Amino acid sequence: MTIYDHTFKNAQNEEVAMSNYKDKVLLIVNTASKCGFTKQYDGLEKLYENYQSEGLEVLGFPCNQFGGQEPGSDSEIQEFCKLSFGVKFPVYGKIDVNGKNAHPLYEHLKEQAPGILGSKSIKWNFTKFLVDRDGTVLKRFSPKDTPAKIEKDIKRILSK
Repeated sequence: MTIYDHTFKNAQNEEVAMSNYKDKVLLIVNTASKCGFTKQYDGLEKLYENYQSEGLEVLGFPCNQFGGQEPGSDSEIQEFCKLSFGVKFPVYGKIDVNGKNAHPLYEHLKEQAPGILGSKSIKWNFTKFLVDRDGTVLKRFSPKDTPAKIEKDIKRILSK
C-alpha cells in the first residue's frame, strides 16, 4: 500500500483521495486551534504561498487527541484558520492520529517515518511529515521544528 491509496474526509465530510496529490511534495501536519504551536499556521501558510507554484502542498489534519486543543467542529476549525491566520492550504476534517481509531493515512506515515527511538505514536500537535513527489515519506519533524526551520528541506526536495 502506498500513501496514494488512502482517502480521507474534507471539512464538508466529502471523500478526498490522496492520489489527488501525486507528483507533489507534501507537508502533512496534525493541527490544533488552541495549542501553543498554533501560531505555526502562519509559517505553514507562508511555505504554501512561497512554494505551491513549485509543487508543494501543505495538508492540515485537525486532531483533538492532545489536551483537547481542537474542540471545535470542522466548520469552526475552517473559520478559525481563515480568520485568524489567513490559511489557504487545505485543512481537512478532524481525525485521530493515535490509538485504535487512528486514521490509516497516519498509520502509514508513522510506519514509514518513526519518531525518536523508533516510536510510532504522534507525541503532540503540529508533528510534520515531508513526502516526496513519488509518495515516499522522507522525514518526520517534531512540533518544535518550525516551518521556517524545515524550509531548507522542502526547497531541497522541490529542486529534485
